[in-house]
Amino acid sequence: MTVARPHIAVIGAGIGGLAAALRLSHASARVTVFERHAQPGGKMRTLPTAAGPVDAGPTVLTMKHVFEALFAETGSALANHVTLHREDILARHFWPDGTRLDLMSDPEQSAENIRTTLGPRAAAEFTAFSNRAADLFDAFDAPMMRAPAPSLRSLTATVIRQPRLIPKMDPLRTLARSLGAQFCEPKLAQLFGRYATYVGGRPDASPALLALISHAEAQGVWYVEGGMHRLAQAIAQRASDLGATFHFNTHVQRIEMQNGAPHAVITETGRTPTDAVLFNGDPRALAQGHLGEDLRKAVPPPASEPRSLSAYVHSFAARATGLPLAGHNVLFCADPHEEFGALAEGRMPRDATLYICAQDRFGGAMPDGPERFEIIMNAPPAPDGSAPSAQEQERCHSATMHRLAAFGLRFTPQPGPETLTMPQDFAALFPASNGSLYGRSPHGTMAAFHRPTARSRIAGLYLVGGGAHPGAGIPMATLSAAHAAAAITADLSLTSAPRPAATPGGTSTASPTMAAAPSPSSPS
Repeated sequence: MTVARPHIAVIGAGIGGLAAALRLSHASARVTVFERHAQPGGKMRTLPTAAGPVDAGPTVLTMKHVFEALFAETGSALANHVTLHREDILARHFWPDGTRLDLMSDPEQSAENIRTTLGPRAAAEFTAFSNRAADLFDAFDAPMMRAPAPSLRSLTATVIRQPRLIPKMDPLRTLARSLGAQFCEPKLAQLFGRYATYVGGRPDASPALLALISHAEAQGVWYVEGGMHRLAQAIAQRASDLGATFHFNTHVQRIEMQNGAPHAVITETGRTPTDAVLFNGDPRALAQGHLGEDLRKAVPPPASEPRSLSAYVHSFAARATGLPLAGHNVLFCADPHEEFGALAEGRMPRDATLYICAQDRFGGAMPDGPERFEIIMNAPPAPDGSAPSAQEQERCHSATMHRLAAFGLRFTPQPGPETLTMPQDFAALFPASNGSLYGRSPHGTMAAFHRPTARSRIAGLYLVGGGAHPGAGIPMATLSAAHAAAAITADLSLTSAPRPAATPGGTSTASPTMAAAPSPSSPS
């Protein structure tokens, strides 16, 4: 007599949903993934250009060990599915006065670059800051990021055991104020303040503890051969190989409840019974009742409010001249107070910092011909259901092109407004998100404890992704998948026994993204 394997419905094929689907398939569950878009990846998306698909979402891959663990713990190896290359230059930074500074994978080289560019005192302050950030990262990795449900008690216990952490945490100051005290050189304070924006926050409102984010990048930055979306494809393909079924172009209308627990997933094409549901979307969608009125109580209001930043994103192909770009570049504004003050007021900054990903320059390559670019400017969130006006889009586009020209950077042909994705567009792509790309805002000393954990307030409904603990970013969303899979495995008494890789999964819609997912093997 055989016992039917539990069936888990995963709503959303972002990186968190994909990683959880892989882990659950490996744990002998039946897994069905529903994705409203045509391909896996969620915010890790691409857009077509004359030079090939350009990344139009995350471009920086850190914490490689998280992805190595994902594949190793599910019976394979990362290098069997994607090829990663480590970047020597973490990022190239430009200021309006002509200053240029490269941060390197070698911290000693970074310190030397700072010494040459900004002086010996700045280099010494950088080294001291880096050591503090490393200590904070190491101290809070286990009790915060890797804990399935972090608590103030566990954080307090960590600090009691290591009281030397208190001045390094600088708990009474914002990140901006803390950096201002640590660096005499304003350029370095501005540079490291940008790390708050990596999780959707402003440095003048985020806790000083977020300085530890810089250590994740200092440990190494990798690029994925073929683009970031190849990582999403590889995880989806591996999950499919272990039996997961994917339904693309399929919108989930609601979750059917029975006896206070999820019982089925309802789409426009039918009803799928399920033993549990894993939601890989913005938790605010549940709180707003998008998947059913009974689901509003799944997360408390502080779990999804206030909202994080959004972005104005250009994605295009062109020839670039006038500025020696690396793979990752930051063009700083003259006055960060004006930039973040405007964002706090909900308006587009007049003088904004720009991030430029020159996707075809990774590894020091210099393309001969049109190359792919993504340009990101921070933006305030947008109301759900709003649409960008042509005037607003043109104003943002013109401001961005003007800023690039001021740095001497020109593109041929110059991209038009049609290459721009606005916050309102992100709000439409990701329902109930307000266009916020990072879920809940990281502002405030208790923000980390307000994010929802894998187990929602409704038994049988679980959460995964950048809107859940431990937070935004590709590595964090992948860690959230480990938490979610562990919770479901425990609650449904899954075996965690590996399934044969030959067991086929499938898709309900023919998908070139899935069909083309490669499995190259090479050292990284």
